[in-house]
Amino acid sequence: MSSSSQNASPRSRRKTPLRARQIEGREWWLWGFAVTVTVALTAGIVFLTFFADRAEFTGPYATVLREWVRGLAAFVLLFDLYTMYQHLQLQRVRRQLAERDELFQLITENAADMIAVVDGTGARLYNSPAYQKVLGYSSEDLAAGSSDDQIHPSDRERVDQAAHKARTTGRGQRLEYRMRHKDGSWRILESTASPIQSGHRRDEKLVIVNRDITERKRAEEMLAHSALHDGLTDLPNRALFADRLQHALMRARRHADNKFAVLFVDVDEFKIVNDSLGHRVGDELLVQIASRLTGGLRETDLVARSVMVASQSPEEGLARLGGDEFAVLLEDVLNPIGAIRVAQRIQEKLSLPFDVGGQQIVITASIGVAYSSNSYAGAEDLLRDAELAMYRAKRTGKARCEVFDPAMHSTAVHRLKLETDLRKGIERGELIVYYQPIVSLQSGKITGFEALSRWQRPEGMVSPADFIPVADETGLILTINRALMLEACQQLRSWQSQFGCDPPLTMSMNVSPKQFIQPELAKEIGAIVQQTGVTPNTVNLEIMETIAMGDADRALSVISDLKALGVLLSIDDFGTGYSSLSRLPRFPVDALKIDRVFISNMNTDHDSHEIVRLIVMLAHSLRLKVVAEGTETEDQITELKRLGCEMAQGYLYSPPVDPKTACGLLHRSYEEVLLS
Repeated sequence: MSSSSQNASPRSRRKTPLRARQIEGREWWLWGFAVTVTVALTAGIVFLTFFADRAEFTGPYATVLREWVRGLAAFVLLFDLYTMYQHLQLQRVRRQLAERDELFQLITENAADMIAVVDGTGARLYNSPAYQKVLGYSSEDLAAGSSDDQIHPSDRERVDQAAHKARTTGRGQRLEYRMRHKDGSWRILESTASPIQSGHRRDEKLVIVNRDITERKRAEEMLAHSALHDGLTDLPNRALFADRLQHALMRARRHADNKFAVLFVDVDEFKIVNDSLGHRVGDELLVQIASRLTGGLRETDLVARSVMVASQSPEEGLARLGGDEFAVLLEDVLNPIGAIRVAQRIQEKLSLPFDVGGQQIVITASIGVAYSSNSYAGAEDLLRDAELAMYRAKRTGKARCEVFDPAMHSTAVHRLKLETDLRKGIERGELIVYYQPIVSLQSGKITGFEALSRWQRPEGMVSPADFIPVADETGLILTINRALMLEACQQLRSWQSQFGCDPPLTMSMNVSPKQFIQPELAKEIGAIVQQTGVTPNTVNLEIMETIAMGDADRALSVISDLKALGVLLSIDDFGTGYSSLSRLPRFPVDALKIDRVFISNMNTDHDSHEIVRLIVMLAHSLRLKVVAEGTETEDQITELKRLGCEMAQGYLYSPPVDPKTACGLLHRSYEEVLLS
């Protein structure tokens, strides 16, 4: 806090401090009074002595007069002693004031805070040396002109009001304002003004203490910024984006024609980049993606501009929500087509190769679009629907753009309820194991079973097509399959003891994608085999073709670990994936399972028939057995036998059944073989 003034030096201030001037005046009064009284009393003594020496003043009168003279002399002596005592007291007070003044000078001249004293007109009576240390101004600089010139124009009125209030109310208030440094930069000061009171009259002088809080304010701003921005890309984070989205919703409610859209951008297969190239490369890629998205927003400004006032940049309509997820807020979008155009341009920008550490990385992105409407209660609802649309884009092939529709919300609510019920069902033991027989086409005998999870709720059976995808997405499949394997192996051991099959009965079980990526998969399955006591080569693990062939090197490592347990391995749904046939001989598998799609059409569709024939030929050339899934007619069985397929399973023989029914099927299978 400051005002225009002429600056007084500390030395001139030390010469005439207020308290010192008061003591000096009191001392002169004391000495003047003492001299006057002493002179008067001395004159009285001289006068009385003069009369006492005269002849006529003898006898009793002379005695009385001498007593008066002695009394006056004693009074003069006492008065002089009192005067000397008062003088000593004044000297002591003067020394105390001098010490206090010296202490004040020591404190103010070495204090980090800037201390100033101003009078009622705003003239500077004192400025501490800290002004030069903090702001670069010497005493001469401060005295050269008005200090209002150094205060930021936007803050001058507040500073003057605070000074006036301190003088009129007698209470200072804390104030923050900006003051120009001598080098031209702006510093933020925290100031407190305290009025100086003199006796019973309030003086207009102010003692002002200024503290430089520029660095503290910068630290506070950095903390506030980091709380609302992503640490990696410096884009707004989810909290800030949701706040801006909420403001956009409020504007849209006030003005019906103020339409906007939210784009939810997710990088496809980003996990592969992290796993294969490392998190450092992944982080650098995210930074470049953020930069490219920002550039994409600038280029699409004519189609849809970023929400925010004109002074704000396109980056503020963009946010990183976490991981590889970004969101874009677009305003002035008349219909969803405008948002789709922006999404397509963003996808085009992201499809160009990224150069990260000398490596060329090509990515795609799936984008969900949610268009504003009055049905949205809050920002999170709109963001949720954009995310749902993004997931639909991923499920329909990735690298796509989908616009949210209400049916997606209904589907999501249904899925959430299904997930909740599934968790409860697992806890209540509603997940049971069914078995579908696998039959030898040569002997007609059941050679094994495939173990399948079924959900038996009190109100009825839930279709696997409904709950298996949910279990796989949420990771519940790990719990379900672990329980299935344990129970299926125990059941296999029981049937093997009961029937004494030759060759031994086998049990096939699916390895889900979530299971396949578990680092302890082989160890876990080995523990189940050991716990149940089944012979390892009667346990058959079925691995989907898309999993086995997706990351061939990693898949080979996992399959080799499983094969080391001594179990059988099959490639499931063969023919539906994107296999590289050159990789197949590298895998230590025992059989191929032909997908039911080809089996069901093989007698009516030439292409399907050829695919089945070629798969059988390929398997036999690699010394692998073939299992045909989904067999439903005798004609299919006849043709499969002709092609040389070894085994089949399907509704022609039996649908998946409970353990008791499966045991009955085994009895009939062996009875028929014996009768034949």
